[in-house]
Amino acid sequence: MSAPTTPHAPAMPPEFLDLAERVNNWGRWGADDEIGTLNLVTDEVVRAAAATVRTGRRVPLALPLRQDGVQTGAIPGRVNPLHTMVQINQPLAGPGSVATSDDAVTMGLQAATHWDALPHASHSGRIYNGRPADTITAHGGAGFSSIATAAYVVSRGVLLDVARAKGLERLPVAHAVTPEDLDEAEEFGGVTVGAGDIVLVRTGQVRVYLAGDRKGYGFPSPGLSVRTPEWFRARDVAAVANDTLTFEIFPPEIENLWLPVHALHLVEMGMPQGQNWDLEKLSTACGEERRYGFLLSATPEPFAGATGSPVAPVAIF
Repeated sequence: MSAPTTPHAPAMPPEFLDLAERVNNWGRWGADDEIGTLNLVTDEVVRAAAATVRTGRRVPLALPLRQDGVQTGAIPGRVNPLHTMVQINQPLAGPGSVATSDDAVTMGLQAATHWDALPHASHSGRIYNGRPADTITAHGGAGFSSIATAAYVVSRGVLLDVARAKGLERLPVAHAVTPEDLDEAEEFGGVTVGAGDIVLVRTGQVRVYLAGDRKGYGFPSPGLSVRTPEWFRARDVAAVANDTLTFEIFPPEIENLWLPVHALHLVEMGMPQGQNWDLEKLSTACGEERRYGFLLSATPEPFAGATGSPVAPVAIF
């Protein structure tokens, strides 16, 4: 089935519309498809990913969920986890019986390490596959393509260590990661990105947060350029995550065009993207293992109707 014509409002600049046309996946997996590029993670891809496990070494990639986390109030409503004990050593059947303790948490689903679901971004009144953006409602959330449709996210992970490929611990804050940078990181890692892979792009920016500078971590920040979606589209990448708050270069590289990479990935391509992933230990592990491909387990929590979800990814060597 051919992709339907993408409706765009004239407010979007021509250079964005040209990019959108080149990476668009609407209709590629059918008019009712809700998972986009996760369709590229086939049984064969998962079997090949599992075959990369040799030593059993595991590397966690999630930041701790904590009240003094990465959110600083810059994004209204996206609060760090507020943890409350609602039951402490409460006997189940009277004095002397087994007692339990329970917790409750209030948090933004995209507060820390997370996946963005496809409806997280819209433009020109549309979300992925041409669905109207107003199908997202206050009471029901995202009725189409919510994060719960990403029922399992397990594939080969590939670390493109852009910073280390340049001999740096962290990219400069004004650095927009380009396709040429991704090529360089591929060569540095001796790895070739293929169909169904989940690509992790390391800028080193999370080191700022880990050093205690929460505001400096978020802004200004290196990130992906609007030129990179075509690179991921050409290789049929299933999902992309990185170690920054905004994912893409911030402030934006195109004046007054905010979050264009979000729009290209989520809306046009139907490709999930992740933010606030801690790739520091992974960078070290890849260097020690001398390989930059691994099995990646990164299934989000299946919140029905949600436009994003926390995830605790693990890379397995």
